[in-house]
Amino acid sequence: MSPPRSRPKLIGLIIYAIVFVTATTTAVVFSVRSASSDTDLRSNLTYIAPAGVGGGWDSFAREQQQAMRTEGIVNNVQVVNIPGAGGTIGLSKFTTMTGQSTNVMATGTAMLGGIELNDSPVDLSDVRPIARVAEDYDAIVVGADSPYQSIDDIVAAWRKDVKAVTWTGGSAGSIDHLIIAALALDVGVDPAGMTFIPKSGGGEAMQTLLNGTTDVAVTGYNEIADQVESGRVRALAISAPDRLPGVDLPTLVEAGYQVDLVNWRGVLAPPGITEEEYTELKAIIEETRNSAAWQDALTRNKWIDSYLTGAEFDQFITQDQQRIAELIKELGL
Repeated sequence: MSPPRSRPKLIGLIIYAIVFVTATTTAVVFSVRSASSDTDLRSNLTYIAPAGVGGGWDSFAREQQQAMRTEGIVNNVQVVNIPGAGGTIGLSKFTTMTGQSTNVMATGTAMLGGIELNDSPVDLSDVRPIARVAEDYDAIVVGADSPYQSIDDIVAAWRKDVKAVTWTGGSAGSIDHLIIAALALDVGVDPAGMTFIPKSGGGEAMQTLLNGTTDVAVTGYNEIADQVESGRVRALAISAPDRLPGVDLPTLVEAGYQVDLVNWRGVLAPPGITEEEYTELKAIIEETRNSAAWQDALTRNKWIDSYLTGAEFDQFITQDQQRIAELIKELGL
């Protein structure tokens, strides 16, 4: 489904062989249930978050878990974490669960970045995408005492000297990194020359901002909303195409910059399942999306409903993979 990648995959394959053994060994601690023709998907479901506990995918999977339980959509749902390499270690494991329909996995923008960045030997064409479910957006944040009062101030300093602004966010190739790259391209700054200090998540990135190690952080708004409200940091703009309900923060587009990258979250089914099983998994995800519990989760996390499935979702993945591949190439990664 994703476009062919021209870079050699030998190093990526060697790394995956090593890490895959570790992931497989770790995975034996949870039950991977084999599919059968009479499997009741409403009884038991394993929801794989391809990231560590507390991250964006983990939060998404656990909110889905809670909604399924609360609404009685699935009786028993367990979340299992398989972190590493932008979600591609989890994806690599997931591609081996052929026919095991009682397993689903979270996916999204970061996984597409991980596929490109790590020359992954597997991609989303090796599994069965079910649906895009929600979107969240990054905020551009500075310290409370920062001299930068607007995104224009940052861009002005950046244009004078690409090294003058030190950025931080998630891992290299993450949505945070890609948003900065897109902004750089939009304002005529070479993204390969910028200073970016990657961190494992929004919490670590904010620490570098608060202790003065970095000048600007880019991270999910819901991760730093409390600190913005308390006045510890100032949010200058958000990457959404439109203002978020209840959030008094201009979008980058509103500020005059053509940057609106979406951090979308979706769900995958394993390969080799029957059409009946796929249809039932799709029904489970759709019922969860329509439930009151999930709508409450969207409000609490300031996520945006963006449900998409079928051929349109497949086309979206292809286009998004292409766009992300181009940004990663611009970053020189």
